[in-house]
Parts: sequence; C-alpha cells; structure tokens
Amino acid sequence: MIVVTGATGGLGGATVEHLLERVPAGRIGVSVRDPAKAQHLTDRGVRVRRGSYEDPAALRDSFAGAEQVLLVSGNDPAADLVSLHRSAVEAAVEAGARRILYTSQQGAVPGNPYPPSDIHTATEAILRDSGVAWTALRNGAYGPLDQVLGPWQRTGEIAQPEDGPVPYTDRADTAEATAVILAGTRSFDGPVTLTAPAAVTFDDFAEIASGLTGRTVKRTVVDDEQWVADQISAGVPEQTARFMLTWYQAARAGYFAEAGPLLSELLGREPRTAADRLAAHIAA
Repeated sequence: MIVVTGATGGLGGATVEHLLERVPAGRIGVSVRDPAKAQHLTDRGVRVRRGSYEDPAALRDSFAGAEQVLLVSGNDPAADLVSLHRSAVEAAVEAGARRILYTSQQGAVPGNPYPPSDIHTATEAILRDSGVAWTALRNGAYGPLDQVLGPWQRTGEIAQPEDGPVPYTDRADTAEATAVILAGTRSFDGPVTLTAPAAVTFDDFAEIASGLTGRTVKRTVVDDEQWVADQISAGVPEQTARFMLTWYQAARAGYFAEAGPLLSELLGREPRTAADRLAAHIAA
C-alpha cells in the first residue's frame, strides 16, 4: 500500500489524484487531519484514516500496512516542524514502511539563507538515519508567481530585490511526477531534484511578460532595505518581509539555480515552462 499524508492539501491531493490513474484505489491510503474532508476519496475506494504529525499514535495507525509513505512537509511557521517531521518518520518506521518519501525543497543544503532550507536539511538527516530506504523530493519553486514577482500587472514593472536563476515549476507537474515515482518500479535513493528544465531570472520574466501582454514590462532592482521598507509601508509585517527577502538572497546566491531533466523523464513530456506559468497567471 502507498500512504500519502496531507491528502486534502494542494500537493498531496493532486498526487493522490494522479495515483488513482495508475494503481487500484485499494492500494492507496491517506492520512488526514479531518477524514470528513476526504470523503470524496473514501467514496472512490481509498483507505482514509485520521492522522497528523502531532499525534504519533494516530499516524502509526494511518500508516499500517504501508510499503511506501509520502510525507508532505509541514508549513506552519509557528510549529517545530523538524520535531514533527521526526515523529512522522518514526511512525512510518514503526509501522513497517519499506520506503519513506518526503517533499523537500530545491537547494536544501547547509548555508542556504532561506530558513525553510534548514528544516528540509534537518529532515533529510533524520531520514538518512532512519534505517529504511528514503527519497527526498527536492521540488522546484511552485508557489504563486505573484508572491515573488510583485504587482507587475498593475505597475508594469517587476520592482523586486536582486534575484538569480530559478527553474519555476508547476505544482501539477510536481504532483504527477511524485505519483509516477510512487507507482513505478524505479527506485530513487536520497535526494532527487524535480524542477522545470530551465532556470529563469526576473529579467527573463520581464521579457516574457512584455511579449505576452504587448506592453513593455520593466525590471527594476530595488535595494534590499528599501524593498523591506516599501513592504512595511504597504502593510506587510516586517518579519514577513524579511523572511521573503531571504528567498531573493538565496536565489541571487545560486541556491535555486539547478535545473535537471528528471521531471521531464518522469512525465514523459516537457513540463510547463515559466512562460506557460506566467501566461496562466495572466489569464487567471
């Protein structure tokens, strides 16, 4: 059996949908905080059990019978995510899982200034010491583009801090590739990088946006502290602004620059490009 956590969330839910296209529903289990929210999966024959990273006993029950467990990383900034991930790994081991897969992040290496990298690096170390086979899916950035590009559609300008190349990746492609790995016979040990095949910069985005909209979109580099001050003036809490600044700092330092072919290989087609994602963002 394949058990997926976070199956009512964006990435986990999409992964389960792709799994249902590849394996019988009876081979799929999900571990969710609220089983009522997964009734649509129960109705299709998926085993639904209550489980959360805060409740190891429930996790063990939800993982029972699993050959593989997909741990979708937590995202609560107020939680001790490393401890919660440790509990989840231990529960999977105790339940007898033969392989644990974890949704990590591209650039999850020591020294990356983006704080979530430390969480992923620590979790990968826990997996490495778990005694069972493990795979860390180092996913490329798939969050909404407006989070990193800013309000360029309104202003006609990408006025953000200095950036660097990033292979912005579509979440749907990431979910499909994750399902391919879970359902397939090919083993992936340790960290693997799943990204769009090409990394782009904000200069590239400005050129792409200009072509898509038919108007000139400028790229303006804003000093880090000025950008933080501008964010605060716009009502963004300083802590939030400084957190986001670390992402730009990591990008400019090259931590997200790697782009590899594995995602394309797993999908059997070319993943959506940055231009595809921007076009969809404009159309939304």
